[in-house]
Amino acid sequence: MKLRHKIIVAAAFLLFGAVMEGQQANLREAAHGVDEHYNHLKTFKAAFTEIYQGDGISRTESGTLWLKKPGRMRWEYHVPREKLFLIDSQNAYFYISGDRQAKKTPVKNLDDIRSPLRYLLGKTRLEKELEGLSLAPDLTPLQPGDIVLRGVPKAMKDQLSEVVLEVSPAHQIHRIVLHGADSTVTDFRFSQIEENVPVQDALFRFIPPPGVEIFEESQVAQ
Repeated sequence: MKLRHKIIVAAAFLLFGAVMEGQQANLREAAHGVDEHYNHLKTFKAAFTEIYQGDGISRTESGTLWLKKPGRMRWEYHVPREKLFLIDSQNAYFYISGDRQAKKTPVKNLDDIRSPLRYLLGKTRLEKELEGLSLAPDLTPLQPGDIVLRGVPKAMKDQLSEVVLEVSPAHQIHRIVLHGADSTVTDFRFSQIEENVPVQDALFRFIPPPGVEIFEESQVAQ
């Protein structure tokens, strides 16, 4: 019985090792695929839904997102109200339709969880940027066939405790869930994705509506 027990234990360890090795290979393949996909994009357009939960608040908004190298982004919110969050090469702007002021801050001072997403069209390296990057088999993807990854963003560890990415077989990111250090959760879901489509530079220049003053502050946040 002792010999049989030892054989069973040894077989279990071998099986566990093979499973772990297979998971690591799948993780590396997924991370590398995402890196290669986004590092070769010039522009990106998608419909987005943003779901925020925390501090007794639950909020769902939606609109259109544009990204363009280098580091430019435009979030147009349409539901439930019109507002704009825009980053050009140097500054970020936030404007709510109907307000008499638009906020402006230098990108280097920006403290906003949406801002790192502009680096999707850059030198992305998930395994370098997300500490403890791993597969998340305990989380069910929204779209069948997708896989789910999780990790801790090294550059935002003071703000975020975890980032969850849902990735398609074509290495497109369909969902990004940001778990805040303050227990808030912001869930970005992307659909109607268009890549390397013509996007004019003018889309990333903020022109205030007539009568709207630009107010400069140290930080812009939603």
